[in-house]
Amino acid sequence: MSKVGGTLDLASGLGGKIEKDDVLSAVDKYEKYHVCYGGNEEERKSNYTDMVNKYYDLVTSFYEYGWGESFHFAPRWEGESLRESIKRHEHFLALQLGLKAGQKVLDVGCGIGGPLREIARFSSTSVTGLNNNEYQISRGKVLNRVAGLEQTCDFVKADFMKMPFPDNSFDAVYAIEATCHAPDAVGCYKEIYRVLKPGQCFAAYEWCMTDAYDPNNEEHQQIKAEIELGNGLPDIRLTSQCLDAIKKAGFEVVWEKDLAVDSPVPWYLPMDASHFSLSSFRLSAVGRFFTKNMVAALEKIGIAPKGSQRVQAFLEKAAEGLLAGGKKEIFTAMYFFVARKPLSS
Repeated sequence: MSKVGGTLDLASGLGGKIEKDDVLSAVDKYEKYHVCYGGNEEERKSNYTDMVNKYYDLVTSFYEYGWGESFHFAPRWEGESLRESIKRHEHFLALQLGLKAGQKVLDVGCGIGGPLREIARFSSTSVTGLNNNEYQISRGKVLNRVAGLEQTCDFVKADFMKMPFPDNSFDAVYAIEATCHAPDAVGCYKEIYRVLKPGQCFAAYEWCMTDAYDPNNEEHQQIKAEIELGNGLPDIRLTSQCLDAIKKAGFEVVWEKDLAVDSPVPWYLPMDASHFSLSSFRLSAVGRFFTKNMVAALEKIGIAPKGSQRVQAFLEKAAEGLLAGGKKEIFTAMYFFVARKPLSS
């Protein structure tokens, strides 16, 4: 994507499916769900559909502009680019699930479909992306056509707490940094359990607070609140709570690990303003400064809707929270597990 093309795509996508004149009020309502603006966890959980939909309408074009088609972090090797690490992260997941050609796979919370297209090509499987955001699905369908994958990759608009699929529908299910949006982890995992065939596996990368997180530490609380605000989260569970939830849903845990622990290059490096990389220029301090001023200019002349600068600002706040949480090891973006649905179920 060229710089000019990327800028035009960003400008045209700001606000997603929200009417241009309604973006500012949507930003107001979204912000008020969060602690930083007087909101509370129960309100976020009870209104999670509205909150998460507003979030992705507001931020998707920023994500695609900065990250490309796959909106997630990855452990990295020395000398490996961010894009290479993201692809390897997706291939690793496919290998851990043991995907085989012709299988029917579900991606829970698929974004605009970057991972599902990569995994479908890598494993020769058919992948359905489940997403409750209309704008992301419309964008994903365009990208599927561009990639020539309309026959093997599709999208279904639905809430992952109430999936519109029959029992035992899929040969494998995965989620990449998506089920952290669920208001109830057990309920979400139970739905995944229901649609997965017996004897088959579910794998996920989860956003979690680690055991180093102290809920009584004000700095830790602030970091957690910044991550929730900037990423549309009702709450952030501990790794131990995720593990407990997957067991309560009926799964047998095959293995689990925080993959951030052994990553030679920290997963949060793209958020570090002191780091510069030509391959991920838009995420660097210089790139983010350019984006900030570009969005301000686009909003001033009326191309970008009013409120766009505030979206960019809370994404900056999210980056600060993610960086601080990663450095202090109180937060991880890559708690990974593989779990099996028993054959007897």
